[in-house]
Amino acid sequence: MDNTINNYQLNQQLTIYSPSQLLLIVQLSCVTFIQQQEQIIECRLSLEVTPEIYQRIHKESLFNLKPEVRSPFSGHKFNAETDIQIEVTLQPNLLPKLLQKATNAQEVANYLINLSQQLLQTPETSLKKQDINSLLNTENWLALSVKQIQELGKVGYTTFWNYLNPSTINQPNATSDQIAEGIVNFVKEWTEANLAEATENATTEMLNSIGSVFRELVDETFTETEEEEESTSIFEAVVNFFEEDQWSFAEIEEKSSIRLVFRGEHGQYICYAQAREEGQQFVFYSVCPIQVPQEKRQAIAEFITRANYGMIIGNFELDFNDGEIRYKTSIDVEGDRLTSALIKQIVYANIIMMDEYLPGIVAVIENDVSPVDAIAQIEDIKTE
Repeated sequence: MDNTINNYQLNQQLTIYSPSQLLLIVQLSCVTFIQQQEQIIECRLSLEVTPEIYQRIHKESLFNLKPEVRSPFSGHKFNAETDIQIEVTLQPNLLPKLLQKATNAQEVANYLINLSQQLLQTPETSLKKQDINSLLNTENWLALSVKQIQELGKVGYTTFWNYLNPSTINQPNATSDQIAEGIVNFVKEWTEANLAEATENATTEMLNSIGSVFRELVDETFTETEEEEESTSIFEAVVNFFEEDQWSFAEIEEKSSIRLVFRGEHGQYICYAQAREEGQQFVFYSVCPIQVPQEKRQAIAEFITRANYGMIIGNFELDFNDGEIRYKTSIDVEGDRLTSALIKQIVYANIIMMDEYLPGIVAVIENDVSPVDAIAQIEDIKTE
């Protein structure tokens, strides 16, 4: 199946955050969106770094550049005079969060640069990891390739994720054959390059390491037959997902729903996952822990209307009768099947947005902040 690629070229400084809690300054040269059947499945960044910064990246395995996922080096060594190009891809579980803020490559570039400028203006002495937007954390990007252009051509290496991209694995049409082919090709190249020094123990250790990294990022198993997939109901698929994802929940079978509790950075939320078998639909709700008092409902109505404008996945709802706020995400899979990858996007996009906007809801209800200012504080909009 052919993919549509949307590139946005630029040359802007980007400040990101490493696990060692040090800021890293790179050049952002291109943002790429990859789309499949009108659905955006991947976001990539092309970065340029100095050889000195690359040494930090290499030493600390930033962008998940762990030794076990690197393919053999091709060509001469990197020289100390030329910038090094690194292509990275966003971990799939964060793509829904990004798509709440941007719908094309140019919007992504502008959004990341804006976040980066704010990060750069924050004194490092007062900077805390929990205050960093996850999109600016090197841990949430996977390196696909590392290259340097020299007089005799390109030198460098690719990674395991270049052979088996997690965004591709998470798609409903991914097959076990595609996964096996990616693993085999990577292992074949690694083994051939290390044939002179490879031993059975070394190869086994490498495979175990790859298996460990692979299990951390891949959610779906491909052992089910097509017949089993077709016979799985929406409710069964939902229950299976939350069991595999290790959530604690209570089933409400008469309503084809389950009840869960999620604790985020800003609060704890009651959530409901509902299967609508007749319409082949799945709906997920997270309920705001704060009930809106009567006198604040008009202000909160304005707040969620402003929040909903531009939302791509899901929306806020307000019950004017009792003041309940909830965030809803849903999907209609009539004529198809509900996979764990689809459920994950619906669930995590939901709880991310509820947790992100809760401080604004609190500000309006408890601190008399205007809806305009509360939204501006969350979405980094400058009010006139």
